[in-house]
Amino acid sequence: MRDAFALLERDNARTIDQQVALCEIPAPPFKEQARGVAFAKELAALGLTHIRTDGEGNVIGELFGGSPGPTTMLSAHLDTVFPEGTDVRVKREGTKLTAPGIGDDCRGLTVVLAVTRAMVQTKVKFPGRILVTGTVGEEGAGNLRGVRAIYASALKDSIDYFISVDGTGYGITNRGVGSIRYRVTFAGPGGHSYGAFGMPNPIHAMGRAIATVSDVQVPSEPRTTFNVGIVEGGRTVNTISDKAAMEVDMRSESWEALTALDAKVQAALRKALSDEKARWPNSIVPLTMTIDTIGIRAAGTTPESSPIVQAGVAAAKTVGVYAPLMASSTDSNVPISLGKAAITVDGGGLGKGAHSLDESYDDRTDGYKGPQFVLMLVHNLSRTKVPPKGLVP
Repeated sequence: MRDAFALLERDNARTIDQQVALCEIPAPPFKEQARGVAFAKELAALGLTHIRTDGEGNVIGELFGGSPGPTTMLSAHLDTVFPEGTDVRVKREGTKLTAPGIGDDCRGLTVVLAVTRAMVQTKVKFPGRILVTGTVGEEGAGNLRGVRAIYASALKDSIDYFISVDGTGYGITNRGVGSIRYRVTFAGPGGHSYGAFGMPNPIHAMGRAIATVSDVQVPSEPRTTFNVGIVEGGRTVNTISDKAAMEVDMRSESWEALTALDAKVQAALRKALSDEKARWPNSIVPLTMTIDTIGIRAAGTTPESSPIVQAGVAAAKTVGVYAPLMASSTDSNVPISLGKAAITVDGGGLGKGAHSLDESYDDRTDGYKGPQFVLMLVHNLSRTKVPPKGLVP
C-alpha cells in the first residue's frame, strides 16, 4: 500500500492527462459508447480479465486478489449532461482544467483507473475481487439505467460493496436523494389569438400550473424540493397554442416526504386544468392534461454504522482529508434503496460549475489524495468480513 500511495503521487501528471483525454471524448446522454470503448481499452491495458460491455452499455472488468473475499464494485459514470455537439475540448490554466464534464464524471473515471493501475503495478495484495466499472445513464433522463441494469442482472447477488466515484472533493454520500420527474402536457385544438379567443388555452393552463405548484409548502427537514425546469409551447405571438409542456423535478432524502410532495403537485396540476376550463364556461373546446413519468429515483440511507461507511471514514483519516457524510442523487441510489452496502465518494481536487459549460477542476498541489482516498477505501473493504463467496479464480 505504501508503494501504491507513492505511485499515485508520483504518477499524478499521467492521471491528469488521462482525465483530459477521457473528457475530450464526447459522451452525451444515451451516446456514451465512444467513451466506453476508451475506458475498456484502459482496463485491457492494465491486464484486467473478463472485460465486457453489457446490454445496457456498462463496461466491466475484473481484478482478482487470488484468495477468498468480498466482491467490490468500483465504478464511475461514463455519461455527461451535455447534448451531442457540445465542445468538450479541455482548456488548461496551470493546475486548473476547464471543460464540460471535466469533474462530473471524468474525474471519477480517472480516479477509478488510477486506483486500479496503482494496485496492479505495485501488486497490492487483497482478498476477493474488484469489478472495475464504467456505468451509463447516470445523468438526467438516463435515470440510472446503467446501475439499474446491473442490479437486475446475475451480478446483483454477488456484489458485497458498491462504490461510485462521482465528482470532486472528499465527501462520502451515504444518503440517496430520491426524485420523481414528470413531463406534463396540456393540449387543445388551438386557434387564432383574436378570432378563436374564448377557449381554454394550454399555455395559460401551464402558467396556472406553475403558479400553483410554486405555492406548495414543503418541509425543511427532511430537505424536500421542487422545480419546473423546462417549459415548451407556442409558435407565434398571435396563436393560441395547441400544446404546452413543462418538466417538473421533485426531490427528497425521505421517500415518504417525496410521495407526499408528489400528491400535492398532482393536486396542483389538476386544479390548474380545472381552473383554466372554468375560466371559459361557454366554450365547448376540450383541454386535456397528460402526465408522463420521465424519472424515478428511490431514496434511502446506508447507516453511518455500516462497515462501508466506516471504511470510508477511516480511509479519509488515513489520507488526512476531511470527508463529511452527505446526501445526493447518484448511482448509489439504486443499491442503497435495495438495502445493499453502497456509498458514493468524491475524487479529490476542487471542482466548480458542475453541469455548466464552464465546469472546472483544479488539481492544486494535492489532487493525488483523491485516488489515495479511494484506494484506501477499497483496501479497507477487502478486509471487512462478509459471507464467503467461495474461491476466486
